[in-house]
Amino acid sequence: MRFYITTPIYYPNSEPHIGTAYTTIACDVISRFYKQKNYDVFFLTGTDENSNKIIESANKVNKKPIEYVNEMAELFKNIWKNLDIEYTKFIRTTEDYHIKTAQFVFQKLYEQGYIYKGLYEGWYCIHCETFWTTSKVDDSKLCPNIECRRPLNYIKEENYFFKLSAFEDKLLKYYEDNPDFVYPDYRFNEVVSFVKSGLQDLSVSRKYNNWGIRVPFDQDYSIYVWIDALTNYISALGYPFELDLFDKYWEVSHHMVGKDIIRFHAVIWPAILMALNIKLPKKIIAHGWLMYDNQKISKSKGGDIFNLKEIALSNDKIKISALRYYLLREGSFGQDIPVSLERFKYIYTSELSNNIGNLFSRVLAIIEKKLNKYVFKESDFSYIQNSFINERLSNFDKELSNFNYSKAVLEILNLADYLNKIIENYKVWEIKDKNLNQIMYELVYSLVVLNKMLYPFMPFIANNILEQLNLPLESLKWDYTIPDSFNIKERKILFPKIENVLA
Repeated sequence: MRFYITTPIYYPNSEPHIGTAYTTIACDVISRFYKQKNYDVFFLTGTDENSNKIIESANKVNKKPIEYVNEMAELFKNIWKNLDIEYTKFIRTTEDYHIKTAQFVFQKLYEQGYIYKGLYEGWYCIHCETFWTTSKVDDSKLCPNIECRRPLNYIKEENYFFKLSAFEDKLLKYYEDNPDFVYPDYRFNEVVSFVKSGLQDLSVSRKYNNWGIRVPFDQDYSIYVWIDALTNYISALGYPFELDLFDKYWEVSHHMVGKDIIRFHAVIWPAILMALNIKLPKKIIAHGWLMYDNQKISKSKGGDIFNLKEIALSNDKIKISALRYYLLREGSFGQDIPVSLERFKYIYTSELSNNIGNLFSRVLAIIEKKLNKYVFKESDFSYIQNSFINERLSNFDKELSNFNYSKAVLEILNLADYLNKIIENYKVWEIKDKNLNQIMYELVYSLVVLNKMLYPFMPFIANNILEQLNLPLESLKWDYTIPDSFNIKERKILFPKIENVLA
């Protein structure tokens, strides 16, 4: 069983922010979840380094583009590491193997007649790296992208074009045959409507300006983002020169993207793959935006209230764990999600500290004080309904497999609430006879299950719990057989009560 999950590759023209982290954490959660189920997982992320934006950003800090992207790539890697992002590969589009793949793809599309040279005349936004038809541009001559709204440039130049229009019927047929290709379904409907409205051929080159990947047969041009960046998903797997990884993982590929780039991944990328006679990805997953004060949190708008760089580089693992949990616990994945520091603090206190953290502390404290840190199974379950535990685990599996992160978290909370009620209903702290051992064993058994569910979202916390329960890493696996006895180690507070959770 194999699974391939990718983030979009990020522009390193500025530092990662909380929106960038949201996508990457979502992929990391899925990657860890499938590893728990013994899947062979390949998790890809990286940086898109060949755009004009890079030249602008490098000039602002008086550095050469390659020096600039080298530093920014290291910053991305450090932040992802401290956020407990466990990727398989970090791709950079300035690396030789990617350059060779992008040039191979461009050459092959050209030889097959899918790329031709033509004259482009129209409006261009350097910031979005997008051409806009005259019908989309109003009298202000500002970029139609509401997240940009910067002045457009009117350009007239020869470029190479990809025959996107030739794939309209093929794409619609594929969507019809594969209605689960794009998730969630309302994004799928948007994609279908977009293609039905008609596709125009796509400019896939720019005049070469000493930065970027040159068109292999015309050194005056560089390969534009549609082919350069999108091919990272296959170049990272060795296509077309070393196919071992490609043959192993491509058929189970899942691309996770923000809703603003869904058309690139669900229209342009599939058309390129069709032209190359490569099987399409299994699924495109589009999430919504993180919203603060009714605005998208973005590089252009600012508003990263979480100060991602500061919290990541501080490497405060408890706060980082809480942030991972909070971002995927809120809202419905796919929809825009309002976030705030006040809400984060409330979730940290009510769900993590007072509920989950307190649950573990209460159970282990009783075993430590009354049972000399040791419990064992005496009989079948008689205090806790094993069927309830299994149902929570099954629902969690189903929801997370379908990228329903917040619903999966609800199953964690349902189980924690249930176990807290068991403690209250039986007044466990008052039990003095031999029955205490059995009920405490059943509670610890349940905590092992709960920890499996916590792990993808908060791996640092889950490993902390493993230490306290004196269990091996394999106990996080879905098929792990829970032991008949536990020797508890020293108890530690999982989520300390703190006033300023991100200070």
